[in-house]
Amino acid sequence: MIKAIKELVSYGLQTGLLDPEDEIYTVNRLLELFGTDDGSGYDDIVIKEFAQEEIDSGEALERILTNLLEIAKEKGLLQGDSVVYRDLFDTKLMGLLMPRPSQVIERFWWHYRDTSPVAATDAYYYFMQNADYIRRYRIAKDKKWKASTEYGELDITINLSKPEKDPKAIAAAKNAVQSGYPKCLLCKENEGYAGRVDHPARQNHRIIPVTIDGSNWGFQYSPYVYYNEHCIVFNSKHVPMKIERATFSKLFDFVQQFPHYFVGSNADLPIVGGSILSHDHFQGGHYEFAMAKAPVEEEFAVSGYEDVKTGIVKWPMSVLRLSGKDTGRIIDLADHILAAWREYTDEEAFIYANTDGEPHNTITPIARKRGGVYELDLVLRNNITTEEHPLGVYHPHANLHHIKKENIGLIEVMGLAVLPARLKEEMEVLKDAILNGKDLRGDERIAKHADWVEDFKQKYAVLDTVNIDRVLEEEIGQVFLQVLKDAGVYKTTPEGREAFRRFLKTI
Repeated sequence: MIKAIKELVSYGLQTGLLDPEDEIYTVNRLLELFGTDDGSGYDDIVIKEFAQEEIDSGEALERILTNLLEIAKEKGLLQGDSVVYRDLFDTKLMGLLMPRPSQVIERFWWHYRDTSPVAATDAYYYFMQNADYIRRYRIAKDKKWKASTEYGELDITINLSKPEKDPKAIAAAKNAVQSGYPKCLLCKENEGYAGRVDHPARQNHRIIPVTIDGSNWGFQYSPYVYYNEHCIVFNSKHVPMKIERATFSKLFDFVQQFPHYFVGSNADLPIVGGSILSHDHFQGGHYEFAMAKAPVEEEFAVSGYEDVKTGIVKWPMSVLRLSGKDTGRIIDLADHILAAWREYTDEEAFIYANTDGEPHNTITPIARKRGGVYELDLVLRNNITTEEHPLGVYHPHANLHHIKKENIGLIEVMGLAVLPARLKEEMEVLKDAILNGKDLRGDERIAKHADWVEDFKQKYAVLDTVNIDRVLEEEIGQVFLQVLKDAGVYKTTPEGREAFRRFLKTI
């Protein structure tokens, strides 16, 4: 056990999580956690320096933590052996290596002031990876590829890094006394929180406080990093999502402080919003999505705002791009468009501002800086439902649910499909069935994909071991493209474009 502890401490020292002056203190904290007061022989153990590749891939830390988890299991320190309980314990281990929040904050702003915003975020991102808040060895398991379409290359990922709870942990969470602390996964009270079976441990979590448009917010990275430097910017108060003029001001304020990052907000209504509507937050990062690369295909001018370049983006969803050097003027126009869209009804296009007092129209905004020009993309959204489409008219339709059924939030809007883990196994089973001529409808695991396969098989003269993987990837990409088209309030047809123009005439 002493050797395993020294390996973890050595990792902390080599990665900079620990200062040399904190070594003995940390060893004693770890001994206490493992229920022993004897650290004899620690100084006699020699640990070879970890290869940088092992650190950067997360392999070194995964090996160290696995060894310590087995020791904890033998000592009866784990409540269970599932991923939920193992994560609770190994996060506690990493928490003992972590500097205090004030030290992390001081280091971040030192990099920001003395070098650059890029240096600050680079160091912070690497720190959160080394701290195992971002579990690199799990992220590496995600299946990712790009799918070519007429709108550019869409990003597709099958999310395998988010652990699934086992039945025992689910039952334990159901029977546990319900806690209202922290109020949600985004609240600042998560920093250092020990976690429980229904809430992840966050002892290795560190938040950077930022001032956004005069109010207190937090800056952190997503533990699941769906794209490079996937960050979350959240209100320090637990207040609900709201798209308003102040939202645009906050987005641009963040971009002005971190010009190498884009930042956007989920919409503020169910179905078209994200998974957490109860806490105001944005998502951003150092990545260029297909939507950001998409050109403006039709420019127009808005009376009174001629100084702001405005146009319709070539994208399967309905996107307006506003650009210019004066963010104040872009914000003015964005607020004008938002107000018009909130109240807009076009029965011919099946756009209803509200029904029975329930609002339907909102916007998903994304801000960025390109060279010396600021851009704000406004994605028009509507969450109306019907008997035919109970999950949403502008939501993936039922024939696509075998691949994607979940809400189309900010990340998907920009061109990245986050697909469920079940697809990894289903695609393997499906591949075998296609290559060996098996009955797709006879296997309940893949029966839901049968119509889809029968449809796309007609496009290929040959499906064999050489091309089957790429075919499945491309066809999943085409399904995601259709998902985006379904989510678009104005379709990419002459009729859809004409309906889009009718709205534009009202602004």
